[in-house]
Amino acid sequence: MIDWRGAALGAWRGARSGPTVTYGIIAACVLLFAVSPVAGLSPAYGTGDTLLAAQGAYFQRWGVVPAELTAGRPSALLTPLTALFVHGSWLHLLGNMLFLYVFGAMAEERMGAAEYGLFYLGCGYLALLGYAVAHADSEQTLVGASGAISGVLGAFLYLFPRSRVTSLFPFLFFLPLRFPAWIVLIFWFVLQWLAARSAGAGPGVAYLAHVIGFALGFLYAWARYRRKGGAREAIRWKGGGG
Repeated sequence: MIDWRGAALGAWRGARSGPTVTYGIIAACVLLFAVSPVAGLSPAYGTGDTLLAAQGAYFQRWGVVPAELTAGRPSALLTPLTALFVHGSWLHLLGNMLFLYVFGAMAEERMGAAEYGLFYLGCGYLALLGYAVAHADSEQTLVGASGAISGVLGAFLYLFPRSRVTSLFPFLFFLPLRFPAWIVLIFWFVLQWLAARSAGAGPGVAYLAHVIGFALGFLYAWARYRRKGGAREAIRWKGGGG
């Protein structure tokens, strides 16, 4: 169970002097999703087939289509950035934003706002680009911030490996258990790697983008901070994710 009341209070306090880039990204993603045809909140998009057509056009315009991106279409070159702010469902949005809220704040405070913002966008762009290159003939649209957030997780693994993370695992009956961050994040990465090996280019989760983003984030943090040492701070995570 997630302590939403505590999370909202922490976000309000942190937005005043804390990791403004992280909270700004979360606010932008939520706002853009709320006004999109995917959220189902605006009657302007119609219902039934009309709504489905609006959703398809929305993904096609702002998402990554690997076949178009790898063909070098100028209009497609920016889609790995715009796709980072587009999500396919409420569950997709909330899962990504929870991970970003939990892990992004500490990473931003360690890196600084400007560096963190560029790091987030860079990891996200390259993760989606890497997926597109691996599935160059695919015409399935790819959306979501998970490639960028995976980069944040990779950086967090290097910067805060000993931080304590409280996690809920479905196969352990959702018991709240505390582990060092390196155990949780390596376990998560292995799951993404195994899933990426068996996944294709069709509809579903772009696990390969997760793998690429995570690897890029870890390597960046290692190259940038290996001489400065990691931080030893604790973080408490109430919730799960996918």
